[in-house]
Amino acid sequence: MCGRFALKTPPRSIQEHFLLPETVALSPRYNIAPSQEIAVVRHLPGKPFRQLDMLRWGLIPHWSKDMRIGYKMINARAETLAQKPSFRAAFKKRRCLVIADGFYEWAHSGKTKQPMYVSLKNGSVFAFAGLWESWHSPEGSTVESCTIITTSANELLYEIHDRMPVILRPEQYATWLQDSSQEQSLQQLLMPYPSEAMTAYRVSQEVNSPKNDTPACIKPI
Repeated sequence: MCGRFALKTPPRSIQEHFLLPETVALSPRYNIAPSQEIAVVRHLPGKPFRQLDMLRWGLIPHWSKDMRIGYKMINARAETLAQKPSFRAAFKKRRCLVIADGFYEWAHSGKTKQPMYVSLKNGSVFAFAGLWESWHSPEGSTVESCTIITTSANELLYEIHDRMPVILRPEQYATWLQDSSQEQSLQQLLMPYPSEAMTAYRVSQEVNSPKNDTPACIKPI
């Protein structure tokens, strides 16, 4: 699964990596948690360019009567996207890129859980495959939310957890965002990222609390 991640890449580098028309205003984040606003890239119908938006992490299906369901929808399994009522409509029409440069997973050792920080070896910003929804509350307000897609773990991550977030390569971004992409071509993108291109190391228990959002969260121990 993916329950915490980081994004500290400078805004200019994010703009260049995701081919955005303007520089984005983002502050470094070291411990992003569910229900918080997170940065995603979308290509909305009728728009000439990709755009960066801030969406609530934890997808709220459009048919839900209560937004609290989003706490259970921070991740979506790649294998069942086309069947699950909570995700199948978004999988067809509302896909996005969730921007990150690292994420956390907890390795189990007896009764203890050791937090690990996982990133690409080259230190680059990257994108999780994501889905988004627009939900209208009974009071009339609108909440845009999203989820991160997971798949089976690669060899590196399997020693920590049996699932990992889907990381897309830059050359796959356009296919993922295109409204006309077919289900078969989309499913082919939802594979484990190569182990040899990733790294993982132990970090302190600081990350266990979302109140801690400092560089200390990603410092190796």
